[in-house]
Amino acid sequence: MPLQQFTDAELHAKAVQLGLITAEQDLPRAQRSRVAAALLEERRTTKTADQEPEPVLAGEIVVQPGGQILVDGVPFPWLIAKQPMEIGLNPGGISTVRLTLMAASVQVLKPQQPKNESE
Repeated sequence: MPLQQFTDAELHAKAVQLGLITAEQDLPRAQRSRVAAALLEERRTTKTADQEPEPVLAGEIVVQPGGQILVDGVPFPWLIAKQPMEIGLNPGGISTVRLTLMAASVQVLKPQQPKNESE
């Protein structure tokens, strides 16, 4: 986001918040880019926090005798049902493992319906 996309008021308020100037002072031109960088970082952090985490592709899944599963060398933390697993090996691409997780409770939520603007 270029410097021009921040208003003077935004830059001034952020500079006061950062303690670079007092509310009565004008923001020196030499400090504008520093304050704009702080605003950019703040917006980037806020945007990242609002987004769901990006799913990660496992590097390696190891299914051991007895049913223990390691994902990237770390034991899979949830209970797995003693039911057949579907394992799809694809040496030229992405392989898959389908298994059944056990849970004390399962809840399925319906997606929220978009609100009509007329309501």
